[in-house]
Amino acid sequence: MAKTILENTSAQIVEKKSKFIANIYHVQTQEQAEEILKETRKKYYDARHNCYAYSILTKNGIINKMSDDGEPSGTAGAPILNIITKNEITNILVIVTRYFGGVLLGTGGLVKAYSEATIKALENAKMANEELGFEVKLVTTYSELEKVRYYCEKNKICIETIEYDEKANLVVEVNKKEKETLQKIIDEGKINVEKIDVIKEKNIRKNLEI
Repeated sequence: MAKTILENTSAQIVEKKSKFIANIYHVQTQEQAEEILKETRKKYYDARHNCYAYSILTKNGIINKMSDDGEPSGTAGAPILNIITKNEITNILVIVTRYFGGVLLGTGGLVKAYSEATIKALENAKMANEELGFEVKLVTTYSELEKVRYYCEKNKICIETIEYDEKANLVVEVNKKEKETLQKIIDEGKINVEKIDVIKEKNIRKNLEI
């Protein structure tokens, strides 16, 4: 289980006329992170630098990547990544955009500014635990729907969607233990679910108030 952010957030600081805008995003893949980076460069096309770092949890371990984006080596991406890893946060992308104010900050000043912008944005973020889990489809009758919904809500299982077809189709997020318990409850007939199918494995967020 790892710590991540619950929602995207941002913060801004000004250091010797240079403006530093930190944007923090919850991401689950490198592709998602790279797409956000592309959009950010378009949004802040007139900025001098868009420095970043991300840390993504995968089955094979954690992937870390960073960039100084033209700033002196080690003055932007590394400090951002250091704050992420020091706080043990994963599945996160931090982009700090700099609008140059005409005054050189020096290497120490840059490290301080990029660090402060990142820390300030993280202070605005709500944290959650994240772990490997499953997206699961449950099929039930309309007469049993409320009972299934109540079970999910009582056990803090996130219902992503409900599709109203001939039967009610619920897509829920569960971790391994919750999936096993749910299957047992269904097998014992304590809730009437006609079909349970794993759609895919995915990282899910739990215990949102930490």
